[in-house]
Amino acid sequence: MTTLSTPTETSAVLEHRLTAMDRCDSCGAQAYIAAEVNGTEMLFCAHHGRKYEEKLRAIATSWHDETARLSE
Repeated sequence: MTTLSTPTETSAVLEHRLTAMDRCDSCGAQAYIAAEVNGTEMLFCAHHGRKYEEKLRAIATSWHDETARLSE
């Protein structure tokens, strides 16, 4: 089962769990996407999250996307 976690306008504040300390596993930029694959959490910036999204969503057990925070 895949659990998708995307902040909505009314619950956006409650859904923010990634901080400025969370860094992208690919490039080190601030992470806005967290994906769990085989029990391991992988963090991605918006760029790398979108780049790998199609492949990751097929195998991820959870997908947490906070990219909406970029427009705040």
